[in-house]
Amino acid sequence: MTSFRPIAALPALACILLPALSEAAADDVASLRAELQALKNEYVQRVDALEARIQQLEAAPAPVESPPATAAPMASGGGAASAFNPAISVILGGTYTDTSRDPQDWHIGGFIPSGGEVGPGERSFNLGESEITLSANVDPYFSANLTAAFTAENEVDVEEAFFRTSSLPAGFTAKGGRFFSGFGYLNEVHAHAWDFVDQPLAYQAFFGGQYQQNGLQVKWLAPTDMFIEFGAEAGNGEEFPGTRLAGNGMNGATLFAHIGGDVGDSTSWRLGASWIDLRAEDRTYADLNEFGDPVLNSFTGKSRTWVADAVLKWAPNGNVTRQQLKIQGEYMHRSEDGQLAYDVDGAGLSDDYHSDQSGWYVQGVFQFLPRWRIGLRYDSLDSGSPAIALVTSGLLSPEAFPQLRGADPERVSLMLDWNPSEFSRLRAQYDWDDARAEGDTDRAFRLQYIYGIGAHGAHKY
Repeated sequence: MTSFRPIAALPALACILLPALSEAAADDVASLRAELQALKNEYVQRVDALEARIQQLEAAPAPVESPPATAAPMASGGGAASAFNPAISVILGGTYTDTSRDPQDWHIGGFIPSGGEVGPGERSFNLGESEITLSANVDPYFSANLTAAFTAENEVDVEEAFFRTSSLPAGFTAKGGRFFSGFGYLNEVHAHAWDFVDQPLAYQAFFGGQYQQNGLQVKWLAPTDMFIEFGAEAGNGEEFPGTRLAGNGMNGATLFAHIGGDVGDSTSWRLGASWIDLRAEDRTYADLNEFGDPVLNSFTGKSRTWVADAVLKWAPNGNVTRQQLKIQGEYMHRSEDGQLAYDVDGAGLSDDYHSDQSGWYVQGVFQFLPRWRIGLRYDSLDSGSPAIALVTSGLLSPEAFPQLRGADPERVSLMLDWNPSEFSRLRAQYDWDDARAEGDTDRAFRLQYIYGIGAHGAHKY
């Protein structure tokens, strides 16, 4: 009889527990319903806010459509005002120079002086050219760039100040203002990115250094797998070998074309041809006559220059971090026709003048270890034998134009540099310099430092 008592107690226990369980379950359901209602209210509020935003945008004027990829970038972590801050970079440089001959009498034999020849520079320690660059996207259609150079003589030179388009169709871009001309290979490269301390002799003799164009440039990049580029420039042509003309028209036209491509995974190349057409009016230069007296001469006429350039680069499987080789060279030929005036402030004699002159250089730079490079460059010029009517007529002797005597300047340069990072470079360079038309070979040894700070753009190929 006692074995049935637990079973008989179960209905009583159920009567006691069921109300309690039902009450707990009811509380949980109420809680879930409250949470669900809260979520519904939150979503309703968000939907209402989005609908109000849509109505506001629909009521506002429609914005002008533009490619989003060309919009001015916002600086990370900043407000809207930071979008108008340009990128700023600073380049600091200097040299130490030791020469066997006095650098004050350095010149390039056989060529009319351009005024931009620098030679080995002054002896001992020298402050190099410091450079400040500001660049930014202006809007979806234009970018702008300003590069100012501060010389060791405390002078400021505006190297480049130009705008460039960013949304022209069909592969076209336009640039306007002051800029380094796009002919050849080295002319567009800023000094801190050169592989040697100085420019080749051909650039110094033919253009007085880097040729600046004050005008307009248009480029077209072909939509092909092979790199194909055509460009044209027009400007005031005031840089050597041209001069600014008195009229309103433009003086100085430049045409250039470049092609390039890859050979496998390790090698790339680029070839180019350029033509520069300029006019000169009273382009003066100082000389000494046969008696050693200073005279001022001038040239007026046409100056046309052809340039051919080639670049070959190699790196194992395209990896430039450990080893790489770059070989580059350029050939220039200039023809000038016009009038050559002798002693413009004295005798004032003038007659026909014609010259054909050429020059070239070839260089190779090899990175044999990470951060270490060695380079070799050879420069050669041929001044030709200019046809000076004042001489051929017998009115003056050839000694009246000592700087125009035929010469074959040349130079060999050897350099070694160490690059602790992409922002610093320490370089040693030794030159065997026969640029002068007379005298012994000048042996020049130079040490150079280059430091860059700030946001600096990528260098050209």
